[in-house]
Amino acid sequence: MKENTMPQGFDILIRNALVIDGTGAERYAADVGVSGDRIAAIGNLAGARAEAEIDATGLILAPGFIDSHTHDDRILLSAGDMTAKVSQGVTTVVGGNCGISLAPMPEPVRKPVTPPLDLLDETGDWYRYRTFADYLSALEEQPAATNSAMLVGHTTLRAIAMDDLNREATPSEIAAMQALVQEAMQAGAIGVSTGLAYPPAQAATTEEVIEVCRPMAAHDGLYATHMRDEGDYTIESLEESFRIASEVGVQLLISHHKLAGVNNHGRSVETLALIDKQMKEQPVCLDCYPYTASSTILTADHARNSPKTVITWSRPLPQYAGQTLDDVMEVMGCAFEEAVQRLQPAGAVYFRMHEDDVQRILKYVPTMIGSDGLPHDENPHPRLWGTFPRVLGHYSRDIGLFPLETAVFKMTGLTALEFGFADRGVVREGTYADITLFNPDTVIDCATFENPKTLARGIEAVLVNGTIVWREGQSTGARPGRVLRRSRKAEATA
Repeated sequence: MKENTMPQGFDILIRNALVIDGTGAERYAADVGVSGDRIAAIGNLAGARAEAEIDATGLILAPGFIDSHTHDDRILLSAGDMTAKVSQGVTTVVGGNCGISLAPMPEPVRKPVTPPLDLLDETGDWYRYRTFADYLSALEEQPAATNSAMLVGHTTLRAIAMDDLNREATPSEIAAMQALVQEAMQAGAIGVSTGLAYPPAQAATTEEVIEVCRPMAAHDGLYATHMRDEGDYTIESLEESFRIASEVGVQLLISHHKLAGVNNHGRSVETLALIDKQMKEQPVCLDCYPYTASSTILTADHARNSPKTVITWSRPLPQYAGQTLDDVMEVMGCAFEEAVQRLQPAGAVYFRMHEDDVQRILKYVPTMIGSDGLPHDENPHPRLWGTFPRVLGHYSRDIGLFPLETAVFKMTGLTALEFGFADRGVVREGTYADITLFNPDTVIDCATFENPKTLARGIEAVLVNGTIVWREGQSTGARPGRVLRRSRKAEATA
């Protein structure tokens, strides 16, 4: 082989960038050299050369964003270019949330698929992985454009182990679920999630959840919860969540923290004070999305308490996706209860939060950013395509809720630290080259409730494990993503 006489050579060299490194530190000017899947050098690399060069003049170079809360379990395999995510600068997604995971499924899934499991696949065909190890192997054998880390869902386990979801589990059923948790954790799951607000898990007692989760303690798992209530009984639900994680002996993640319903507007002052106090007693973290509307399956209770409800999908009546429930009722010529019943199974967006609470929770220093997007909805909530640019453009630049360095920290270094993703979430020599380049003057979300599948502006290039996956407004087709495991939190390098 011909000897390389260049002063310094890289696979990719990014010149003239302003680096926001993901730690919260102030930005600085530098070139960044990438070799293989790692950041090899940062500084003045004027004399260096590379196989590919990117001029980042006027751009921010940040760690790739980590989406702390997704339902991407299936789309990682069915549409692995992950356009909705990489177009926002996201390089890692955390799936298996809200008690809903695509695996394990030792026996064929019961049909029709029980909501909310149908958020991942309404036909049940994708519930094909008998063990969690089988599922993770599929992700590794057919990589996506992004990295992924997966939780195992308590609701999925209930659907496997129980013949009646409207009651608490028996000791033998709990033992069966414990065995499935043990297998998932050994295979590489990062923890267990619950969706106690959903009907299939509402009958589960606190004690059931504690016992089902116990096997993950030995693996330093994470307990991520869509709490039992995010409205009138939010405080009681927080206390239950603290107790579950404490008794199991694991870290708690409060998913998509919010205050729903007009009676609860402003109560984030109370909830954040309680969370802040509890953080001194046990490991607790939280995430949120930057919108005043939520999205999940259509239920009469949710819609009844929402000033406005938009249908995102309906299996029997797909023509109503994107329309408000009021308009659907008018077209159908029927009352509320009948309209909801005729649409189901279905999904909906609910406008039940207050902007003041959203901003207060976003601004809270330990809050991570998670989209909670639903990629299989016909007319999804715009958070699927817009969450991260919205935080950067609308909340940081336009409103001035926090500096850009803080915004980046909330979606990179903080998240890597809480989840235990070693050598991710920061721009530093030796870390994995998950990198996002964006224009701080133009970055903004463009997805709306009327046109939710719209690309954001200002995301110029995205690298995952040293490979360019997004450039010049389109996917490159590369799929270098990996399945991430959870390291001990103290070993995370944010």
